Amino acid sequence: MLPQLTIKGKIIRVPIIQGGMGVGVSLHPLASAVAEEGGVGIISSACLDRIVSKRNNKKTDSYEAAYEEVSLAKARGGFAGINIMCALVKDFEASVRGALDAKADAIISGAGLPMGLPGIQAPKDTALIPIVSSSRALELICKKWERFGYRPDAVVLEGPLAGGHLGFKIEQVDLESNKLENLLPPVLDMAKKYGDFPIIVAGGIYTNADIRRFLNMGAKGVQMGTRFLVTDESSATDEYKQAVVRSKDEDIIVATDPGSPCGLPFRVIKQSPMYVSALKRLRKPKCDKGAVLMKDAEGKFTRCPAKESNEHYFCICNGLLSSAGYNSNVEEPLYTVGTNASRVNNIVSVKSLMDELAGKVLVASS
Repeated sequence: MLPQLTIKGKIIRVPIIQGGMGVGVSLHPLASAVAEEGGVGIISSACLDRIVSKRNNKKTDSYEAAYEEVSLAKARGGFAGINIMCALVKDFEASVRGALDAKADAIISGAGLPMGLPGIQAPKDTALIPIVSSSRALELICKKWERFGYRPDAVVLEGPLAGGHLGFKIEQVDLESNKLENLLPPVLDMAKKYGDFPIIVAGGIYTNADIRRFLNMGAKGVQMGTRFLVTDESSATDEYKQAVVRSKDEDIIVATDPGSPCGLPFRVIKQSPMYVSALKRLRKPKCDKGAVLMKDAEGKFTRCPAKESNEHYFCICNGLLSSAGYNSNVEEPLYTVGTNASRVNNIVSVKSLMDELAGKVLVASS
């Protein structure tokens, strides 16, 4: 059995945080189910305004969408929060405010360093949890947050085996020094330097034994995405889930060219219809969202490379929306997964998965 996890005075019965998988995979049905089983359920803010607008048949902005989805995730009890990516520049602050007003238990933020997060609005009882991939990144955040009189309530350390965007250059992904077990000790030391807050590890964790191994190394909890992706309560399409179940080791790749408009390595299933089409480099730009933006010549966030060319970039907004059952008439789906996706061989309920991960039931190793 696993020990409890305490974050900002809240005692979490099972030290498992379900990853906030966007777009539209981690919504309130999944998050609330995880919360009920004693973990922390997390929704994703990515394109959430579009998802909630379609669901309610009513125009909903980013603030309203975050407020509604967090409220629904918390409605059945337990702990629930939201993942808000820094790269979603246009929606970032509004999503933070909506989540805080809905009394989210946690805001987890990565895809860039959330330097100004504590200054947006007083967090009160909501834990602010940045995602980092190194001790250097953690120190930069801690020094910046000191100006707000705040320190992280916990930190997610994400290694290069995670799904989606990776916080490493492509040539760094397979380095021995970047294995999660090697990244953890200096991050633990840095956390002690700035107040000894809990470190939650993520990327490549699959079994109860994996969880216990990292807890024994000093982590206080884990974050897991792929295993929750293939559950009954996940909002991924059945086609997405079946693609994971069918996947083999060689099907899981890190895409860079074509790749994400963020410019970060992006782990996907190579048979994803969008990725297959993108490899042909003959597609016209279909991006009509502009949610993931980069700086222009004036330093303003106005550019989306996928709007300009699909030769080297794919539109992850539309591709991931399609993977959750939205926008299929606009774009083909893109299936993002963690490195252990090929070990998944069936779709299960959140309860059975949590029982397995918590050590309540014994399972044969994959």
